[in-house]
Amino acid sequence: MPVDRGLTVSGLSKGFAGPGGWRALFEGLSFRLPAGARLALLGANGAGKSTLLSILAGTLRADAGTVRTGGRVSWPMGFSGGFANDLNGIQNARFVARIHGADTDAVVDFVTEFSELGADMRLPVRVYSAGMRARLAFGLSMALDFDWYLVDEIIAVGDQRFRARAEAHFRDRLTGAGLVMVSHAPAILRQYCSGAILLSPAGARVFSDLEEALTVQAGAAMA
Repeated sequence: MPVDRGLTVSGLSKGFAGPGGWRALFEGLSFRLPAGARLALLGANGAGKSTLLSILAGTLRADAGTVRTGGRVSWPMGFSGGFANDLNGIQNARFVARIHGADTDAVVDFVTEFSELGADMRLPVRVYSAGMRARLAFGLSMALDFDWYLVDEIIAVGDQRFRARAEAHFRDRLTGAGLVMVSHAPAILRQYCSGAILLSPAGARVFSDLEEALTVQAGAAMA
């Protein structure tokens, strides 16, 4: 029997304690994403888009509910804060490779070449600039095959040549894979997404058409 690589969210809830007391970001979210779907994650500021991405990735625990998939889900690309700062780039790459059961030498070789960090891969990550950390994070994301790619605002950094190279490799990785992308730039969403998930106080609504979702979101913002 073939493995179901779709993504199913059931009864998902998450909130945080703040100065004014408990604040629920979302409650009882339920939706189903078929394998290979490419969806924008839309919602007003504070709707919980980045939080939901982290829960889908397994890097943040929900208060209630479940996320199920038979596929492999990436961490949120664009997030480069999860490295062990006292380890160097090579050691961080090996650590991530082991977690995902990948060939450590192959991952290190790929990340070193792709990121163009060269000898800087042997420096502790704590001395990396934001751009260097982003290159390391993006290189690691591209070194591993995922069934679902999660993107939070940024997919590439560096000069125009590097960005073009990174974008081409990312598009290649998306062949047959699903995508959930957060971006405040509709033009970027239109390049990569055909549908959308719209978060609102009423829950999550999945749209098969991105333009319809953008129109509904704009109408809600004006209401």
